[in-house]
Amino acid sequence: MVRSWVLEGELEDTFGEFFVVGQPVKVDLLWREGYKLHPGMLPSFISPSLAQRILRTGKSINFLRVCCDDHGWADAASEAAAASGTTTRRGGLGYGETDALEHLVAEAAKRIDKHLLDVLYKRYKFKEHCLAIKRYLLLGQGDFVQYLMDIVGPKLSEPANNISSFELAGFLEAAIRASNAQYDDRDMLDRLKVKMMPHGSGDRGWDVFSLEYEARAPLDTVFTESVLSKYLRVFNFLWKLKRVEHALIGIWKTMKPNCITSNSFVKLQASVKLQLLSALRRCQVLWNEMNHFVTNFQYYIMFEVLEVSWCNFSKEMEAAKDLDDLLVAHEKYLNFIVGKSLLGEQSQTIRKSLFVLFELILRFRSHADRLYEGIYELQIRTKEPGRERNKTQESSSWISEGRKAITQRAGEFLQSMSQDMDSIAKEYTTSLDAFLSLLPLQQSVDLKFLFFRLDFTEFYSRLHSKGKES
Repeated sequence: MVRSWVLEGELEDTFGEFFVVGQPVKVDLLWREGYKLHPGMLPSFISPSLAQRILRTGKSINFLRVCCDDHGWADAASEAAAASGTTTRRGGLGYGETDALEHLVAEAAKRIDKHLLDVLYKRYKFKEHCLAIKRYLLLGQGDFVQYLMDIVGPKLSEPANNISSFELAGFLEAAIRASNAQYDDRDMLDRLKVKMMPHGSGDRGWDVFSLEYEARAPLDTVFTESVLSKYLRVFNFLWKLKRVEHALIGIWKTMKPNCITSNSFVKLQASVKLQLLSALRRCQVLWNEMNHFVTNFQYYIMFEVLEVSWCNFSKEMEAAKDLDDLLVAHEKYLNFIVGKSLLGEQSQTIRKSLFVLFELILRFRSHADRLYEGIYELQIRTKEPGRERNKTQESSSWISEGRKAITQRAGEFLQSMSQDMDSIAKEYTTSLDAFLSLLPLQQSVDLKFLFFRLDFTEFYSRLHSKGKES
């Protein structure tokens, strides 16, 4: 029965005497649940490790036959039989012939496991699919992500109930065609889908938009529903981070140098002009602080987490000797990403603190837009047209009164915006201090290096010490 199982994947156990037991399962569960060991039926001369190899070899044949629609395993089995001095026909091994049995199992396992990995890597392009997931679900394809964010952003600001998944799918296709993603394998691009998360009446598009990757047999043995749900969590986290980065870039485009100059406001009162310059400076300082945080945190995620984990996973893929090794390597890869990205159960507190910072940055974007829109309007209203030089005294008086009203409104507007900006800055400083205080408590050494990157001048440490003293 052992020979029939390891060379043909056949279970003919009429009387229930064999230590491998099969059970009917769905195709995607064949590898994990289709066959089990029955320890009570294990002969004394077969060790647990040998029994596991016997189980895996027969499973590999059935996986190739059922899930991969492959028949090349038969050649590998024939080679194994020849190398071990037996045949694929029944018979040839006697009870208790341990050495001959171990030799047969070793030869069969070596060849059939290798053939299975070759089928997954070459025919089903497992490595390429992993790379596609890294590019699109883990946002490694920068130009694609940037273009998608640009075109889908305005739509995602609308209420989720007003957004069609078909429309978002069109945006996804447009982002693919406009970026280097268009040169990827079409089969892999077709697996990339828009997914709308369950949502309530108050949710916006940003709260429900996500991407998913469709796994088909035999790759769904690796990319199970549980695995894809983890990828979804990572995508949602990275999408939040990209949204915050995109918001800061939008602010910078608005307040880039020379877009607003103090020379445009020569007609304003000195006090109002001082308010204006103070508000602009406060906005720029706060932007610098937030950008410093987001840039360094994103560097940590993209390089210390995603790239390092991918490099390790690539090495383990090359070293894998069987499908079980590959499954373990992929699980380790994904768990590394989840853990280091603060998505694990033990990171709930620091993750909540991080999301508070994200919300404050998005609030800052909204206030900064209002500030610069107001300043731009003021800039237009205070410009003196050349033709006004020849106006009558009565007209000049009317214009003067108008300027006074504009100046008063400008002062009130700038005072209100400055107060709002100070409130956001205070909340941001408090929240950032809370986040930084949690970093040294994390088990990961990489997070401690993140703390050093964020506070390399010890500015926040000194600020934290002053806060305690006061």
